Amino acid sequence: MRIVKVDTELCNGCGECVQQCPTEVFDIVDGKANGANTENCMACRLCETVCPNYAIQVQE
Repeated sequence: MRIVKVDTELCNGCGECVQQCPTEVFDIVDGKANGANTENCMACRLCETVCPNYAIQVQE
């Protein structure tokens, strides 16, 4: 099971994770990234790579 964690203190709501995630795991809620569809995560870690504030962690 994969766990997608977003550190809301670090997230600036830029939406890069939303735009880049190939499986549409993320939404922006209240100006912050939200792992709304974590069951879709395939652990490619692209979200971790594109996040400018390192606010996302994928754990397997």
